[in-house]
Amino acid sequence: MPLKTGEMRTVPETSQQLEDDSAIEYDNPKYFVNRELSNFYFNQRVLAQAMDESHPLLERLKFLLIFSSNLDEFFEIRVAGLKQSIHFEREIIGIDGMQTKDTLARISELCHETVEKQYQVLNDVLMPALADEGILFLRRSQWSQAQASWIEDYVVREVLPVISPIGLDPAHPFPRLVNKSLNFIVALEGKDAFGRDLGLAIVPAPRTLPRIIALPDELTQGQKHFVFLSSMIHAHADMLFPGMEVRGCYQFRITRNADLDLDVDGIADLARALRGELHSRRFGTAVRLEVADNCPQELTDFLLNKLDLTAQDLYCVNGPVNLKRLMRLPSMLDRADLLYPAFTPKLPKGLSRKDNIFEAITKRDYLLLHPFESFTPVIQLVRQASNDPNVVAIKQTLYRTGHESSIVDALLNAARNGKEVTVVIELRARFDEEENLELASRLQEAGVVVVYGVVGYKTHAKMILIVRRENHELKRYCHLGTGNYHSGNARLYTDYSMLSADEQMCEDVHRVFQQLTGMGKTERMNKLTHAPFTLKRQIIRLIDGEIKAKQEGKEARLILKCNGLTEPKVIQALYRASQAGVKIDLIIRGMCCLKAGIEGVSENIRVFSIIGRFLEHTRTYYFANAQPSVYCASADLMERNLNRRVETCFPIEQPALATRVKEELELYVADGSQRWEQLADGTYLLAPPSEQPAAQTELLRRLTSPSSSA
Repeated sequence: MPLKTGEMRTVPETSQQLEDDSAIEYDNPKYFVNRELSNFYFNQRVLAQAMDESHPLLERLKFLLIFSSNLDEFFEIRVAGLKQSIHFEREIIGIDGMQTKDTLARISELCHETVEKQYQVLNDVLMPALADEGILFLRRSQWSQAQASWIEDYVVREVLPVISPIGLDPAHPFPRLVNKSLNFIVALEGKDAFGRDLGLAIVPAPRTLPRIIALPDELTQGQKHFVFLSSMIHAHADMLFPGMEVRGCYQFRITRNADLDLDVDGIADLARALRGELHSRRFGTAVRLEVADNCPQELTDFLLNKLDLTAQDLYCVNGPVNLKRLMRLPSMLDRADLLYPAFTPKLPKGLSRKDNIFEAITKRDYLLLHPFESFTPVIQLVRQASNDPNVVAIKQTLYRTGHESSIVDALLNAARNGKEVTVVIELRARFDEEENLELASRLQEAGVVVVYGVVGYKTHAKMILIVRRENHELKRYCHLGTGNYHSGNARLYTDYSMLSADEQMCEDVHRVFQQLTGMGKTERMNKLTHAPFTLKRQIIRLIDGEIKAKQEGKEARLILKCNGLTEPKVIQALYRASQAGVKIDLIIRGMCCLKAGIEGVSENIRVFSIIGRFLEHTRTYYFANAQPSVYCASADLMERNLNRRVETCFPIEQPALATRVKEELELYVADGSQRWEQLADGTYLLAPPSEQPAAQTELLRRLTSPSSSA
């Protein structure tokens, strides 16, 4: 029988007995949130930031645009995958028991409601607020005569020479349009030079053209006036079809399946196979159509028919269909007052550019929390190693690095300086595949040994291993992190980095590299746990340890912080712990398939999501009765991370560092303004404001100082 509030329960002696307790079916679908819906709830929380006046105005606009970007990926990957499973009749019902067609229907309903809300926020809240700051986006009806003349000249000079309208006739069927590109469907009347009465044409907007254009200062009375490229093309569509009457011009955009379908069986060369698949991503199966809301029904029906989509896949929007391109706006303005204040990340003593980083790490482990603490020591570790005559080898995993990477430059320098440099590149880092292929080529040309990990298992672990000759012996140093080696992300994402010379830890990192670059059986680790071998089992064992502690009358507590929680066995273990009376706080930024607060199952579990200035990205796990009690990991608590990826989880053994991480976790649990709390149905509600500061605000106060530049 379910427990009532305050009712006591006799706790079985072991978690296995709890698992076998037939009174509670921990795998019951009603105890789980649909994975895709949970993902969408996260995106709704991102959009909500656009309405939060505690954020600076341009930052609120960014949140709205991040929602657009997230929604694009949601359709490209998640919705596309659901549609594909139905098409190939291989429907798999998830742990929540919801059928795929029902999931798609609910997603469509939620997306239509939320997208309508997004454009309402843009048009009725953010655009008027920007106008109050002298930043205006002018509609055609608002152009002055002088502005209209300048725009016409701009179209003639910059747009017409690169644009290629496509009339639709038997010789010119409906074109293959690139994923997420801006296009126009144009209704025409009259005959062209060849006597054809076409009726319709498609105008793709070249990606080389900017989507927002700033008008010259002399035409704006000291304000910042912008015009959308789409408005310019609408106003001058007749120039594209001389001698014909343009009866209507309407923007639209197609979102396509962008998930790469690589059959790893039989692949002889992963890089070559991946290059072949990248082109197809731009022209995958259509999954969504966005059109201007004034587009006539017959034209939207025409587009839906050509794309093999239904009304469920149609989104009529009151504004630009390609909102993500507005991300350029802040860089086009000199308005620091409308952005977050700049800050200088803390640089711990002993890790400055002047210090010998190897001597510092030999004395003690360093734990850095980015972006509050500087990412520079991680770069310096590789940079100093590349120039140090005593360093003989460097090994590193790379998942995402960015276009300009100081770490990559240091690796190239190390290879040129005669070091033995080995890099494990994960080519299949989604949407970074092409960049990673180019990176692999650059490294190989410099003499770096490049491997691509293990086919079928993404290499998601974040590791550096440096081998240095000291006093006629080889000594190892390592870096382990929760985030990527991307200096730009290190300013935007929260992540932990650990620098250590611990012999056993370095030996474990060495063994993981041996697994990735060579072959052999799994070796027992000293301190690391790693997926897909031991990590899931270890997490469940640590949860069971809190159950046992509670049975022994001790205070039992768990705090798990990560980006996603979807793994059924881990969720079931947490339900068992809740029933045993363990207090559990889960800080899950995105997807969470666990339901908190179910009487008789999870009433001792609270689920929070923190959405703020920085993207919460740390994977940090605290177990009150474990020794050590704090762990950091590259892995989220998801099936893909624990079962199909190479991941590492490392303990924080030094008491002062462990205490610090625990305190920082408690800041998130007590967050007073940016904490969303999960309700029993899996949706979220912003917690009432309290006197406690936002966790990110408090960490900025503790670990950084104001600066004049970011």
